[in-house]
Amino acid sequence: MSDGGIAVVVVAYNSEETLDECLARLRAAQGVEEIRVVDNASRDAGIDIVQRHALADARLRFIANPDNPGFAVACNQGAAASTAPWLAFVNPDCFIEVDTLARLREAAASQGDALVGGVMRGEDGALDAAARRRDPDFAAMLRSRRARELSIPRDPATPLQLVDAVSGALMVLPRSLFARIGGFDEGYRLHAEDLDLCRRVRQAGAMVAVANEAEVLHVRGVSSRARPLFVEWHKHRGLWRYFGRFEAARRGRITRMAVFAMIWGRFPLAALRAALRR
Repeated sequence: MSDGGIAVVVVAYNSEETLDECLARLRAAQGVEEIRVVDNASRDAGIDIVQRHALADARLRFIANPDNPGFAVACNQGAAASTAPWLAFVNPDCFIEVDTLARLREAAASQGDALVGGVMRGEDGALDAAARRRDPDFAAMLRSRRARELSIPRDPATPLQLVDAVSGALMVLPRSLFARIGGFDEGYRLHAEDLDLCRRVRQAGAMVAVANEAEVLHVRGVSSRARPLFVEWHKHRGLWRYFGRFEAARRGRITRMAVFAMIWGRFPLAALRAALRR
């Protein structure tokens, strides 16, 4: 199965700045059998870029949503519109190398049933902390600021490093595993849906890992710049949903109230910072 074809799903929203380069790299990548671009009602020239690539490459098809149903819904749409035995989810601001997806597929296949991500670096060369994370423990976050740091240090001596979660910007897994866990939870709009997916992968008895020798460039936040308040709102909403799904039932009423205050109390400041960055 390690040599099975890969269906790549790209969810685009006002992504014209990086979309052309992303699609060019995907078309040149080893093992790619299908490319599905799902556009969530972009208001830029991204759809023109996608159409140009589709005319040049029969493997590429696109779905143009009339509105923005969210990242999780669009990922599921793209997966449903493809048939290859492997699925890769790649953000439009993620620039893979020609062998990246094939290497991630091989790493996942070597573990039997696994979801594997890669190492991501920003334009400044800094490692993207979202590539390897622990599960959030919100009750612990109330007691310790250190618990709010979810990133896990890279272990260069371990080619395939086991982690709780990888970033939804780059992940590869067997279609059979994706189907078994029911795909992305469409109750999330933006953010935390990758944490949720990885947790359910592990609950299903499969592995989540990072291939430390597969590096890509990740130009973060291209789609988020146009609507910073919208993004921050759904980021905090996603965290609250994640807490409700995986932790709230184990916590008392006072702890649940404190977690609610912790998550939503940060929203006004986070929204202000996002607006000022814009």
